[in-house]
Amino acid sequence: MDLILWRHAEALELDGGMSDLERPLTRRGDKQAARMAAWLDRQLPEGARILCSPAVRTEQTVRALGRKYKVHEELRPGASPEQLLQLAGWPGAKAPVLIVGHQPTLGETISRLLRMAEPECSVKKGAVWWLRNRERESQQQTVVVTVQTAELL
Repeated sequence: MDLILWRHAEALELDGGMSDLERPLTRRGDKQAARMAAWLDRQLPEGARILCSPAVRTEQTVRALGRKYKVHEELRPGASPEQLLQLAGWPGAKAPVLIVGHQPTLGETISRLLRMAEPECSVKKGAVWWLRNRERESQQQTVVVTVQTAELL
């Protein structure tokens, strides 16, 4: 199974006039989302499931991809790695799953799957971590396929 984790692109800072879920992307964030979406569109198979948080910034990020997606409350800010992995169907889903979400959930999920010493790793805004589950010698393994940032595309 392939699990692709895409952190939302750069968004406006939280101010007193809006809730965290209402924060939109900045102009820079729009550009980051467009660059990453163009790369992802070339890499993702047609049958990939695409899921995103209900936050405005995640929906704006995923819309740049131009594919159908589903919003899931379980992916909102503060979600747990367990919620994310259950929703994705890790490790047994047949089709690749792309999740557009938030820190620290994405970093906690990556850290858990890669058995890192730290409970969370940093995921840059607009970046993608592409992970793959495989079986080797009767053991489940998580492999890093690629890590991409919008700035390097």
